[in-house]
Amino acid sequence: MASQDLTTGSVYKHLIALSIPAAMGMIFNTLYNLTDFWFAGLISDDSLAGVSIAGSVFFLIVAIGAGMQGGTTAIVASEVGKKKFDQVKNWVNQATGLALVFGTVCLTGGYLIASDLIKFLGAEPHIEPIAWDYISIVLLGNFSFVLMSVAAGALMALGDTKSNRNALATGFFINLALNPLLTFTLNMGVTGLALATVIIKSGSTCYLFWVLKKELGEWTRPAFNFSYWRELLAQVVPASFNMLTIILGGFITVSFIGRFGSEHVAGYAVGLRLEQVLLLPALGLFTAVMAIIGQNFGAEQPARIVETYKKGLLIGLGVSVLFIPVMVFLSPTLLGFFSKNQQIINTGATYLRIDAVAFFAYVVLFISVASLQAVKQPLFPMFLGIARQLVIPAGINYLLIVVYGFPMISLFFTIVCVVVISACVSHWYTLKQLKKLPI
Repeated sequence: MASQDLTTGSVYKHLIALSIPAAMGMIFNTLYNLTDFWFAGLISDDSLAGVSIAGSVFFLIVAIGAGMQGGTTAIVASEVGKKKFDQVKNWVNQATGLALVFGTVCLTGGYLIASDLIKFLGAEPHIEPIAWDYISIVLLGNFSFVLMSVAAGALMALGDTKSNRNALATGFFINLALNPLLTFTLNMGVTGLALATVIIKSGSTCYLFWVLKKELGEWTRPAFNFSYWRELLAQVVPASFNMLTIILGGFITVSFIGRFGSEHVAGYAVGLRLEQVLLLPALGLFTAVMAIIGQNFGAEQPARIVETYKKGLLIGLGVSVLFIPVMVFLSPTLLGFFSKNQQIINTGATYLRIDAVAFFAYVVLFISVASLQAVKQPLFPMFLGIARQLVIPAGINYLLIVVYGFPMISLFFTIVCVVVISACVSHWYTLKQLKKLPI
C-alpha cells in the first residue's frame, strides 16, 4: 500500500506539504461556486436568486459531505498509523457503504422537503420553480458529492491532499466550459448549471476512487456492517452537525442585520465571503493537522501529537500576520470590486476591520477542532459550535438589537467577542485532552 508516513520526519515539513495543496483545492472550490453564481446572473436576476436559494438547501448535503470526509480521515488515519492496512481497506469500504445510504436518504428526504425549504427561505412564487429546477438535478447527483468526500477523506488520511486539489482544479476549468455550453448553447438555463455540476462531481469522484485504488491496491467495494458504522457515525454525525451550526449561525446573523436594511446584508455577505477566502490557508492547516495527528494517534505517539498541534498554531499565526493587514487596510478596495454602492462597501469594510481582531482566533478554532476529531473526540467541538454559532449569539444579539436598540455595529463586536472567548476555551480544552493521551 502506498501511503505517506506522517509519524516520522519534520512536522513542519508535513504541515506545509499537506496544507498548501489542501488550501489550493479549497480556493478552486470557492471559485467553482462563484462561477455558478456568475453564469446564473448572466441568465437573469431571477435565476441568480433561484440558484442562491437552492444553494442554501444544498448546504445540507455539504454538511453531510464534510462530516463524511472528516469522519473517514479520523478513522482511516488512525489505522494507517497502526500500519493495519487490511483495516484501512475495510474502513474505506464501510465508509463508502455508509455514503451510499446517506445519499439515498438525501435523495428521498430532499424530494420530500426541498420545495417547502425553498418557500421557507423566502423564494417568491416566480423564483420557486427556478430554485426547484436547480436543486432537483443536484439531488440526483448527491451520491457523487458524498462519495467524493469519502474518497478525499481516505486519501488525506494516507497523506495525499494533492489528488483532491487536482480534482477540484480540473473541475473548475471544466465548469468554465460546460456552463456556457449547457446553459446558453443548448439553452438549458439553470438546469444546465446543475447538470454541469453533477457531471463534474461524478467525474471527480471516479478520479479520486481510481487514485484510491492505486493507493490501496484494489478497488473499493461498499460494505454494510452496522457494528463498524456505529464507530463511523460517532465521528461523522458531530462533524456534520458542527458544519450545520455554522450554516444556521450565518442565517441568524443575517436575520439580525436584515433589520437595518438589505444594503447592510449585502455588505456583510460580501465581507464574509472575502474573509472566508483569506481563511482558506487556515482551512488547509485543518486538513494537514487532522491527517498528521490521526496517524500519530494510531501510532501512539502523544508527544508528536502535541508537537503537531503547537506547530500548527505557529504556522497559523504566520498566516494571520500576513492577512490581518489585508483585512484592515485593503477592505474598502476589495469591497469595491463587488459593488460601487458606498453603504455596501462601508458595511463590509467595517465588518472586516472589526473581525480582523478575531482572525487568529478562527485559526485556533480550526486547529483545535481538527486535533480533537483526529483523536476521536468530536463531541466537544460540536457542543462548542452550538454555543458559539447558535445559542450565545442569538441570545446576546436579541437583547442588544431587539430589546435595547443597539446599532448594527454591535453585532460585529459580538462576533469578535464570542469567537475570541471560544478560541481560548477550545485551546485550553484541546491542549488538556492531548496531554492526557496515554504515553
